[in-house]
Amino acid sequence: MHVAQMDETHDFVVVGSGGGSMCAGLVMRKAGKSVLVLEKTDLLGGSTAKAGGVMWIPANRFMAEAGIKDSVEEAETYLNAVVEAQDGGAQWGEAPGTSRERRRTYIVEANRMLDFLIGQGIRFARNPWWPDYYSSRPGGNAPGRTVSADLFDINELGEWKHKLRPNAFQMAAPIADALLLPLIKVSWKARFKAAKVVLRGALAKLTGKHIVTAGAALQGRMLQAAVREGVELRTHSPVRRVIQDDSGAVIGVETEKEGKPWRVGARLGVLLNAGGFARNQDMRDRYIPHTRCEWSHTAPGDTGDMHREMMRIGAWMGQMEELVGNQMTLPPGYPESAGVQPQITKPHSFLVDQTGTRYMNEGGSYMEFCQRQLARHKVAPAVPSWWIVDQRFMSTYMIAGTMPGSKKPEEWFTSGYMKRADSIEELAEACGIPPEALKATTERFNGFARSGVDEDFGRGDSAYDQFLGDFTHGPNASLGTVEQAPFYAVQVVPGDVGTFGGVVTDCEARVLREDGTPIPGLYATGTTTAAVMGRTYPGAGCSIGPSFTWGFVAAKHAAGLGNAGV
Repeated sequence: MHVAQMDETHDFVVVGSGGGSMCAGLVMRKAGKSVLVLEKTDLLGGSTAKAGGVMWIPANRFMAEAGIKDSVEEAETYLNAVVEAQDGGAQWGEAPGTSRERRRTYIVEANRMLDFLIGQGIRFARNPWWPDYYSSRPGGNAPGRTVSADLFDINELGEWKHKLRPNAFQMAAPIADALLLPLIKVSWKARFKAAKVVLRGALAKLTGKHIVTAGAALQGRMLQAAVREGVELRTHSPVRRVIQDDSGAVIGVETEKEGKPWRVGARLGVLLNAGGFARNQDMRDRYIPHTRCEWSHTAPGDTGDMHREMMRIGAWMGQMEELVGNQMTLPPGYPESAGVQPQITKPHSFLVDQTGTRYMNEGGSYMEFCQRQLARHKVAPAVPSWWIVDQRFMSTYMIAGTMPGSKKPEEWFTSGYMKRADSIEELAEACGIPPEALKATTERFNGFARSGVDEDFGRGDSAYDQFLGDFTHGPNASLGTVEQAPFYAVQVVPGDVGTFGGVVTDCEARVLREDGTPIPGLYATGTTTAAVMGRTYPGAGCSIGPSFTWGFVAAKHAAGLGNAGV
């Protein structure tokens, strides 16, 4: 088949509208090329629009402006130290999606991508304090390397407003500020931030604005720029397969139009950014057992369509058993966002498996948290695990989206979501845990909390643990005794914000065959690919940053723009 035989033809065709798709489109439009973005669902923005919307970009311009020391070399040292780290003497495992060359390319191109988008009028800012997740490793950065889009009034999108996938963060606050709000009971700084949020929201309402944050702000700004620059975007357009010519080069895709097959040609290439397979239970059972679709925060279209298509054409697949885990609870009747639980790192709480044994540092990288939970489940029942808290936690911190000290819904207790008891032993019995085991675990944990040193797992040692903890609490921001009745327990499962395996790509974002050669005309980014971060998550934004960056790289390569900026 030839391009001339298609029903329509564009220079560049993008499958999926998540992070990186509209960035690639802007590059192509800057080069004077036509672009078509095909989205299979009814809304644009992908899982990126639903997420926190931050990007991990080392040595970025905002760090330099703030006087924070960083460099490509330091970031490369850090990535190598994290991705290649040994843990307990065992390697993380072979990860074909990452290599030293690809990691360095990412760091360099991420800054070019950021500069390009700023030049296109996209407004970003540095998050003032968001530590690398392993900041004590060589090259780690405690202030953090994370940037995010400024708050956005989606009314500026006009008729496109209702095409943007909504975000669960329903507050007019930068995402970094939102992470401080759970300390509203103990911190004047948090109260001041909360007051600003309320005032900003009230002002927006008075002036007819609809302010969004996080991924919705990022993708809202990207959608605005894409529409302005002439990127064509279509919803309800699932891609069934890629079309190859006799040589094996990809020359287009088969989608559908008005319910009928429709072939779209691509003169310069096809970029796959169709997400992962988090919403495909059969694939999860095969590659990531003991996890569920219902535990995912991804968009509904994250069903692995292009993963299966890539397997059909012989693409090299890697890291399929990895996901960007996110510790999660399942409160009945509450929005999806209430299930994410960074509060596990707050004082007066700890996690145990179903035998009553504590088995990890409850802080740190959320991806590693879920890796540890799934690894533990191989030797002891740990999916779900039990999150144990006391009354001081309930009075002081948020849980499942509810305010500190507030009365919890009765449904939480009648449904079995939350257990409550007057003693640790009674709580254990309610959870089906051996009472003596949970009592012993609690006493040992309380000893660590009093001394401020977690001798078993080092909770609270890292800058990131302290960031997620309570800076007003001492001697350890993350440790507090669990001893004030009544006691509570909530089940925790290994949720996710996406899978982390897929096609293996090179430094030009080209999809590779199993023999390591590129498939001409085919590029990929986002969670359709085997992650450049391998089996690790070095910092906030380590999936969205690469998704944008490799989309940027792919478009430059396809348009023949070379390795420089655009």
